[in-house]
Amino acid sequence: MPSLILLALVGLAAQLVDGSLGMAYGVTSSTLLLAIGTNPAAASATVHLAEIGTTLASGISHWRFKNVDWKVVLKIGVPGAVGAFLGATVLSNLSTEAATPVMSLILLGLGVYLLVRFTLFGLRTDRQHLPLRKRFLAPLGVFAGFVDATGGGGWGPVGTPALLASGRLEPRKVIGSIDTSEFLVSLAASLGFILAIGSQGIDFAWVLALLIGGVIAAPFAAWLVRHVPPRVLGSAVGGVIVLTNVRTLIRSDWIGLKNTPAEGLILAVIAVIWVGAIVWSVRAYRADQAAARAEAVPAVDDEQKTAAPAV
Repeated sequence: MPSLILLALVGLAAQLVDGSLGMAYGVTSSTLLLAIGTNPAAASATVHLAEIGTTLASGISHWRFKNVDWKVVLKIGVPGAVGAFLGATVLSNLSTEAATPVMSLILLGLGVYLLVRFTLFGLRTDRQHLPLRKRFLAPLGVFAGFVDATGGGGWGPVGTPALLASGRLEPRKVIGSIDTSEFLVSLAASLGFILAIGSQGIDFAWVLALLIGGVIAAPFAAWLVRHVPPRVLGSAVGGVIVLTNVRTLIRSDWIGLKNTPAEGLILAVIAVIWVGAIVWSVRAYRADQAAARAEAVPAVDDEQKTAAPAV
């Protein structure tokens, strides 16, 4: 029973982060399952089965808060389902550990871009009127879905920064659309795992525990993402991506600093920089709001003077 409660709490925390930042449910949950000895295919299958319910709840919540662009959901979600099914089949037959550092390096680059872009320059709005093309979303969906199934998580870490970096969709709708489309990805990945390995190694009590925690958190996360300023949200997302992928890289065979003092020091420095970036973004957002209010006051005064009758 204590382990089930822990899993439920992990599911709740992971969904709260995932629903508000557009990533982390699969990565967080899979990491815990792997840490207690679950084999990779069974761990990914367990997480994706739970995500069928959590992503459905998250999608409904984001829809109610008007955080979803349904055209984007379909254009990226259907190809993502294809990639997830293929990824589940591949993971059931071989290990993809060698590709992990390469993937982390790519994601790290995107994370650094987002962190710098949103922290120093704020939200790019000059491209938001432009549509997200299918020729961009379809390959991205296949790639992100494949990574998600083979890595036990990755739909958000790949999809969210790519859409944010495009500048064509406001952050809350990026997160809402990615979270909603993940339902299709989770469904396809689960089907792929069940066809490949059956129910071998899957503990359905664990699935239920993760599901319950995630469903409870979904509405709160959807509300939160609507009220966090886009500039702050972008800095927060960028920091999560940088921190998690640096951790993956320094623990890989490329660097080999796992469980060393150097690992802790590097991650601590990045965490401090991340917190500083969020504080900077909050202050910049408040300054922009104050400047906008100051500009609005003279405009109102001018209108009142114009409307006042001559004496």
